[in-house]
Amino acid sequence: MNGVDIALVDWSRAQFALTAMYHWIFVPLTLGLSFIIAIMETIYVKTGDEEWKKITKFWMTLFGINFAIGVATGIILEFEFGTNWSNYSWFVGDIFGAPLAIEGIMAFFLESTFIAIMFFGWNKVSKKFHLVSSWLVAVGSNLSALWILVANGWMQNPVGMVFNPETARNEMLDFWALLFSPTAINKFLHVISSGYVLAAVFVVGVSSWFLLKKRKTVFARRSILVAAVFGLISSAYLILTGDESARQVYKVQPMKFAAMEGLYDGEQNAPLVAIGIMKKAPTPENPKADEFAFKIEIPNFLSYMAALDPNAFVPGINDMINGNEQWGIMSYYDKIEKGKVAINALRDFKDAKEKGDKTKADAALKDFKENYAFFGYGYYDDPHDLIPNVPITFYSFHIMVILGIHFMILFIVVLVFLYKNKLQKMRWLQYVALWTIPLVYLAQQAGWVVAELGRQPWVVQDLMPTLSAVSNINKSSVIITFWLFALTFTILLIAEIKIMLTQIVKESKNEGGH
Repeated sequence: MNGVDIALVDWSRAQFALTAMYHWIFVPLTLGLSFIIAIMETIYVKTGDEEWKKITKFWMTLFGINFAIGVATGIILEFEFGTNWSNYSWFVGDIFGAPLAIEGIMAFFLESTFIAIMFFGWNKVSKKFHLVSSWLVAVGSNLSALWILVANGWMQNPVGMVFNPETARNEMLDFWALLFSPTAINKFLHVISSGYVLAAVFVVGVSSWFLLKKRKTVFARRSILVAAVFGLISSAYLILTGDESARQVYKVQPMKFAAMEGLYDGEQNAPLVAIGIMKKAPTPENPKADEFAFKIEIPNFLSYMAALDPNAFVPGINDMINGNEQWGIMSYYDKIEKGKVAINALRDFKDAKEKGDKTKADAALKDFKENYAFFGYGYYDDPHDLIPNVPITFYSFHIMVILGIHFMILFIVVLVFLYKNKLQKMRWLQYVALWTIPLVYLAQQAGWVVAELGRQPWVVQDLMPTLSAVSNINKSSVIITFWLFALTFTILLIAEIKIMLTQIVKESKNEGGH
């Protein structure tokens, strides 16, 4: 870590996190609302009921507002790879660039081609062609997410590549291994289903506001019906994909998995902390400190969640730092040593190649290949620097899970009262639905905090730490652009909220739909 400007690393991380978190305010609504709109329009085409057309066009307007701002933040996010993370871009460019290029060529053009028809093609093209356009926009939006999440999944679990010591770059070896990596597939399915849940909560919440104001009640009830059914199905799928995603984390990112549960000492029959308040985490000086002030546990459930076996051993943070011979876990001390061997071997290989010493080059290359799996560890001296922020990861994970359960219960209760024709009388439920809108955004952000903060200090798991990925640029330029972006994104968010609220209020004053 000698010679690394930690302040530059921290500010670069903060800027990227700021951009990503603002971007993700807009993206999930686009993912889910596009399908809800397509479903609503399908009902309109099937029934010929003009009320469904009005409903579709209203939610389409909100979709358009959100889509435009989401694209703007996404473009800035991709530029930051080149400006702030040029070492990362060099190290992974041959792999990371491929799915992003496909996203731009296939998914973006699919969206941009048909979105114009979706918004401006009413009464200009046939009903069926317009409906197909709406569905293709939904598919295109989700294809964009696929390729971006495949790239992110590779960072969490790098597969399908080989490192070229001549160029110090990772090169694509197997595109299909990259695309169908269990980590990437589960990340994609979990993220898009969370976007569907967010959009469903958004539609139910906004529609509940109409009911509270006693305006557009038919409009609101129909919107709630579609969104709540869509949301309930998505919630169930979200739980299934979340369960499988946790198992993938256990397999390829055991430190993140331990941080998610605040588990310091591994155990068999490990209980799941359902609710807990962290007190003081263990330290090298006091490794047996009690990390929880309060917790409610579900016996054996963490072992079952990790390996589908209640008797499975789940390693804790201390097991990975110090190693555990009984369970075949190599210590971080040993991984750091092997990582330094890999770094030195790569340096020796380059020197030998320049001097034309083939024997020395071959020997260095052999040492490098034997230790490359631990390459990133060699940038560190203290294994404790490889532990993510445990309290933030723990709380973010549990907030996400608890809120996910809340959303599912909300959809069930809403549908029950809608079926009994009592929803309009349940003002308390309408308020709950309305105030769940900010909670679903909180859950989204918490999920990404778990995914990204929980894997620190890695930008590419085990191979490239964040501190080696940043560009060699002036720290002040990163600080200045951080605050400029913060101001710009905040203004964009306020503008979106204001425009959406204006559209919602305007719709509530329109005649019809009572």
